[in-house]
Amino acid sequence: MSSDAQTPTQSKDDTAKNAASGTEDDVAAPPERFAPEEEAACKQLPLATALELLGESNEKKTQANALFSSAKYENAINKYEEAASVCPHYLDYELAVLQSNISACHLKLEQWKDAISSATKALDGLGRLDVAAAEELAEAEKKQAEDDDIEDEIVSSGAQNSAPAAKAESEAELARRKRKDDVARIRAKALMRRARARSEQGGWANLSGAEEDYKKLSTMDNLSPADRKIVMTQLRVLPPKSKAAQEKEMAEMWGKLKDLGNGILKPFGLSTDNFKMDKDEKTGGYSMNFKQS
Repeated sequence: MSSDAQTPTQSKDDTAKNAASGTEDDVAAPPERFAPEEEAACKQLPLATALELLGESNEKKTQANALFSSAKYENAINKYEEAASVCPHYLDYELAVLQSNISACHLKLEQWKDAISSATKALDGLGRLDVAAAEELAEAEKKQAEDDDIEDEIVSSGAQNSAPAAKAESEAELARRKRKDDVARIRAKALMRRARARSEQGGWANLSGAEEDYKKLSTMDNLSPADRKIVMTQLRVLPPKSKAAQEKEMAEMWGKLKDLGNGILKPFGLSTDNFKMDKDEKTGGYSMNFKQS
């Protein structure tokens, strides 16, 4: 898998080497027709209209990919957003691809917060696909179980029609497997992009989130050797960075609380120095004790 995610120590030259292949392979031709559940999800939108909109969206995505390859990232973002605006709203996979590509553009522009937001939208869409796929599989297994209970109607005349049915079922299974692989590929890209953006944005919450993203990536078997090396490196360097950020933010928060407390206690001739926090090593809890100055 080619990805734009790098460690914070990667040079801009390294970034440029990985830029060109970030989005082109995500372009897909419009399907001949949508799956029944997709049509049902948007009954008010005629199939012909949906196909036309998807075709228009893919054209804009192709243009955006060309802009990305030319390092015109702001223009590429605008074109990807145009593609997303016309894409039928229930096509979570196609929209996830667009959001992941938008995240890649924001990474190039070092717009970390926007990169995190776009990658998260992509991952949320893929999550909805996982739920739909699980429901579809459960329905297929239920139907298969019902078919297995019918054993006395298989005669020679019916057997003549069994081969086409088996072929259709096999094609459906291949389509499901391909979609599963496609979803995994885009999920890996979106996770790599969000993890890098989080680590660059910094702060305890972002660094912890980046660590979680890299942990998920470490369990995936579709990473390129280069991406896997990045993942393993980040899992080594992020924990101490996250801990340091946590301690810094906790110290800053405690300092602000002390200032607030001193303002409240001053009229009474007291300060926060009159109160001591003692930790109970057995329970891990704290107790507050008053001491006279």
